[in-house]
Amino acid sequence: MGLKFSVVMVFIVALVIFAVLDIAMLVTLLRPGDERNQIIVWKASSFTLISVVGCLILEVIENFARAQSMVINPFVHLEVTAIVYFISLVYYKRKLGG
Repeated sequence: MGLKFSVVMVFIVALVIFAVLDIAMLVTLLRPGDERNQIIVWKASSFTLISVVGCLILEVIENFARAQSMVINPFVHLEVTAIVYFISLVYYKRKLGG
């Protein structure tokens, strides 16, 4: 009982963290700001797009090489995108003084 409860709690906490990341990503993308803040969001968004597309291209190549069907879990894809976006957003905020 104790181990199952711990696993469920860790899963629920992870879901809450991921939901907060997703909502915060949408808010930062849609919120207007000054020019410096817009540049920071633009650079973070560009890096995230390049990273995600690069990973998808590598996955397609790998699936073609192994002759497997292409199955992508959208939940995992969304969460990896949100994590990469916020890591790059923090990086560019520190780099550009945001």
